[in-house]
Amino acid sequence: MSPAPTPPASGAAPSPPAAAQTPGFGRLDPLPGPDQKTQAVREMFDTIASRYDLVNRLMTFGLDITWRRRTVRALGLAAGCCVLDVACGTGDLSRELARQQLRPIGADLSAGMLRAGLATVPVIQADASDLPVPDAAVDGVACAFGMRNFSNLPAVLAEMGRVLRPGGRLALLDVAPTTGVVHMGHRLWFERAVPIIGAIFSDPAAYRYLPRSVAYLPPTPELLSWVRRAGFSGVNRRLLGGGIVQLITGTRTPAPTTSLVTRP
Repeated sequence: MSPAPTPPASGAAPSPPAAAQTPGFGRLDPLPGPDQKTQAVREMFDTIASRYDLVNRLMTFGLDITWRRRTVRALGLAAGCCVLDVACGTGDLSRELARQQLRPIGADLSAGMLRAGLATVPVIQADASDLPVPDAAVDGVACAFGMRNFSNLPAVLAEMGRVLRPGGRLALLDVAPTTGVVHMGHRLWFERAVPIIGAIFSDPAAYRYLPRSVAYLPPTPELLSWVRRAGFSGVNRRLLGGGIVQLITGTRTPAPTTSLVTRP
């Protein structure tokens, strides 16, 4: 999800820069602003749900499967641990969690995506900034390619921290801002070829939006700072896919303990 302005004190996520619009099929499609984004994203994913997995495989040459597998391994959780899959979509990451002997629960804003997925794990329809999950209820939280689609990313990160038990693990997989030769190749493929694939197999407008939605992500130091402020320590970022994808991990910081020792 290019540099974006620092969020205001309220914690609202940055708006895309005014120039974050690119030509597609003969017209300009501006990225939705914060007030319209939640509804626009929900409607978009409802529309593309039935072909979402197919287009993902085509536009990543199947590498998204490997990236999700590495995301689950990066959690480092024991078999049987419960993991909340935020923005679970059709359930690709949830199925990988189950394959690696974890207990996934999926959450997504789009009812269409949940209906299109295989009913193999429990799911809830919910806004990621207001999860209907008790405090410290899960051992892990994972999210694949969802960060740039949230209207208020700091609020979502805070919710992820809230529902994780102390010592629980976080793994966030998403596209990465790119530079140099990598940026040129990434832009050529994802801004030119992917919309054509999307137009053939799914909704053209959605696949003009998705490659450009990286504009919603803040610069990397700021993004990692948001994760730390949400209550995570040991925050780490690694690049996958030759630098076009990033995997961010962290551990839920235990809450401060109050000593019960009575001093004389």
